[in-house]
Amino acid sequence: MPNNDAVNSCASKTGGANEGSLLKRAVFVSLALLVGGPVTAGEMESPVITLSDVNWDAAAASLPDHGTQAPAEAFGRLNAITGKRFAGIAKSAVPVLLPFDIDAFRKDVAEGKPDTASSDKYFGDFHPTKFFLPGPAGYDATFIAEGVDTRFSKPVVVEISGAAFVYNLDSPNHVEKEEPIPKELEQKFPGIRRILSEAHVRYVFERFGVPYVLSIQCYDMRPSSKRLSCREADPVALRFLNLLRTAGGTPAKIPQPKFDLSRPLAQLDSFTYYGPGDLIENSGWNKLPGRVDYHVYARIRFPIAHATAYVKSQSFMPWGDCYKTGVVGRLGMKGAQYRCRRNDKSLVFDESAPENFSYPWRDNFCELRDFLVGQCPGGYGHQGEDIRPANCVLSKPDADRCVPYQHTVAAVHDGVIRRLPGNLGAYIVVNTENEHVRFRYLHMNPKFMDNDGLLNGRQVSEGEIIGKVASWGDYERGTSYHLHFNIQVFTTVGWVWVNPYMTLVAAYERLVGGRGSEIMPGEPAPPVPVKLPVILYPSPPADVRAASALPPATPEALSTRPAKVQEAAAERAKPQRHHRERRHIQRNRHRHHRR
Repeated sequence: MPNNDAVNSCASKTGGANEGSLLKRAVFVSLALLVGGPVTAGEMESPVITLSDVNWDAAAASLPDHGTQAPAEAFGRLNAITGKRFAGIAKSAVPVLLPFDIDAFRKDVAEGKPDTASSDKYFGDFHPTKFFLPGPAGYDATFIAEGVDTRFSKPVVVEISGAAFVYNLDSPNHVEKEEPIPKELEQKFPGIRRILSEAHVRYVFERFGVPYVLSIQCYDMRPSSKRLSCREADPVALRFLNLLRTAGGTPAKIPQPKFDLSRPLAQLDSFTYYGPGDLIENSGWNKLPGRVDYHVYARIRFPIAHATAYVKSQSFMPWGDCYKTGVVGRLGMKGAQYRCRRNDKSLVFDESAPENFSYPWRDNFCELRDFLVGQCPGGYGHQGEDIRPANCVLSKPDADRCVPYQHTVAAVHDGVIRRLPGNLGAYIVVNTENEHVRFRYLHMNPKFMDNDGLLNGRQVSEGEIIGKVASWGDYERGTSYHLHFNIQVFTTVGWVWVNPYMTLVAAYERLVGGRGSEIMPGEPAPPVPVKLPVILYPSPPADVRAASALPPATPEALSTRPAKVQEAAAERAKPQRHHRERRHIQRNRHRHHRR
């Protein structure tokens, strides 16, 4: 790597101008452009990008009142109308397709009807959310389907995106299923594909030289109240597709994205990390390795607000439950020794164990989980990285788990929040000339996020504090004390999980002001340091303990105490239920492994 700052500018290849091909201008972004040679193991890489060759003439011709105007003039007039409902629509670098009855809306605006700013009658059976993000990379929008005939008890969210460029990912990139689509849809959208990928049904098509993807989160299973079946989602998607109209955008040249791979000059000896894909032994799906991916997908700020922080497994490290693979030994008693059946790594039942809060980092993307992840070797795995903050705070010396809400979480990039009230996760979506990515945060308290307004449409700034590290699984204290962090990039089949590990390494190096050292295969790991947890309520001194062993005070003496002191003493005298609480914690505390 070079020792000075360097910005990687894309080189492009321009193909033919016909609308039928997506790969109009292949842009290969490689570290070779920076160092003048091939990429070797251990070096950070930039993504590979394909630019869209937008046919604005065809887009303008699709407008009902296009006439003989130039595309810029036609879309300028259109944006003036549709921008009244979709603010900033003119910022999109591609034609915006939305389920929008523009003619009816234009007519009502001209007549001065008062409900044009709020009525949903222009969107068929769909309600636009506050999340609409147009920009140099294209646009993203979400709608809630109304009147859906399903057993699913939550809102059905439909997402539509159009891209000025897409990310080309290395294989493998598993797609679960692709099925034929109705003939009438094929006639309206030539070449459209129906794909099931990463728990979403996706309708993928090209129009005006631009890739568009409609997606709905669903599962290829029978209908239930907890999960939307993809067969239930299909009619919703078809209704949405049939309502799509060209709603806005501005003709402009799509610039070549640039990726900054510069790193600090100084070496930080204390910061060590295993390479991407180097999971804890046998902790991957079917004991497969992880995803070796040195790509830095975006230049971000580290998500934990303050150093130090540690990318660590939550399942196969101390206090972990080995994620359904079985344990040798017993869980539940602080300090108990055990191991996962999958390997010989010695573990201790203590979340505050120094190994959990010290270097080196270790990749846990593609670690064993039941989630569909196309970039994982087996097609299943952990969708992102689990990150622990600087230290563990225990409530008392004999506690085995960390107290939540001790460390703050920051926005990694300027962007817009995508999140409905009550959702467990929050996305920051980024749309710039250089990036079309989104970042997901999990395990923060959803009640706090609701109260803080971390909801659809809110703009956040890089470094802004957006919450605290917590242990929220499906409920309070339902997981370990950590932040789960994902990255998705937009591809020809829509949003796809990618390995965020090296993106986090690069961000952390900037946070701490020094380069880390990669531990190569076969090299010994550094020794685990002595690192004691912080105790909120330490054991009382010996004289206090001795005083507590004296005979209880007489009723007369008790009556002279302040009322609050008497109440506290009465509360302490109540029978405790530690054993029942312990069983509850053992049974429920690892729900985070569903993420």
